[in-house]
Amino acid sequence: MFDLDAYFARIGYAGPRAPTLATLHALTAAHAQAIPFENLDVLLGRGIELGADALFDKLVRRGRGGYCFEQNGLFLHVLEAMGFRVQPRGARVRIDRARAETRPRTHMFLQVEIDGARWLTDVGVGGLSLTAAIRLDAKGEQATPHEPRRLIREDGRWFHQALLGGTWTDVYEFTYDEMPPIDREVANWFTSAHPGSHFKNRLIVARAASDGRRLTLVNGELKIRGRDGRAEARPVASAEALLALLQTEFSLRFPPETRFGPPGSPWPV
Repeated sequence: MFDLDAYFARIGYAGPRAPTLATLHALTAAHAQAIPFENLDVLLGRGIELGADALFDKLVRRGRGGYCFEQNGLFLHVLEAMGFRVQPRGARVRIDRARAETRPRTHMFLQVEIDGARWLTDVGVGGLSLTAAIRLDAKGEQATPHEPRRLIREDGRWFHQALLGGTWTDVYEFTYDEMPPIDREVANWFTSAHPGSHFKNRLIVARAASDGRRLTLVNGELKIRGRDGRAEARPVASAEALLALLQTEFSLRFPPETRFGPPGSPWPV
């Protein structure tokens, strides 16, 4: 039996447990604020396991974070244990990418059905992880505790977008294809081990704050973005400063000798 009590303690959730829309919204927000998105094990040369026990141990017991297959993998098990009707869906991340570029299908989000309506939740898309579920098959702007979202359909594809600084920005595209375990394993290998994966060549840690801000650490820069989409950047000057920042802002603790990536990496090492 999945240890829901331990998970709820990890994310600081003490609300209702009935599989309702209100519960889904609350869990999405609590998870995104408590469990940081991060790829640090990839940079440390450690394998990423997607089994339920491994996800629970890393993200709940050991207080770590992870990327989409870990974050949404754990959330999938939680929602199933609570009685939600939930399915994993595949997507292609489009952040900072032109639509003409064919991206690998290396993202997973969750579709949840409640009272005959379909909802999208996603606690694993980096600095744009959702803090509330949004309606699927819906047109128009949708509010969240952070930036507004919308879904649009163009050229036979759905695009999940976020409103950043007054501009609608593609987050990812999808076609409602389910993403079974074997597809997640293959995509997870590419994401964590292929030399061309951006997670092998970039340090990224992110979490949502309860006041509407987002904190995103990329390589040697911390970016703090408000609900209005405007952001300020702060440099991280040294490996020691990086470890301190990981602890104070993301609750990630590593031994003082820890270094992420080889010498010459574009972040403090």
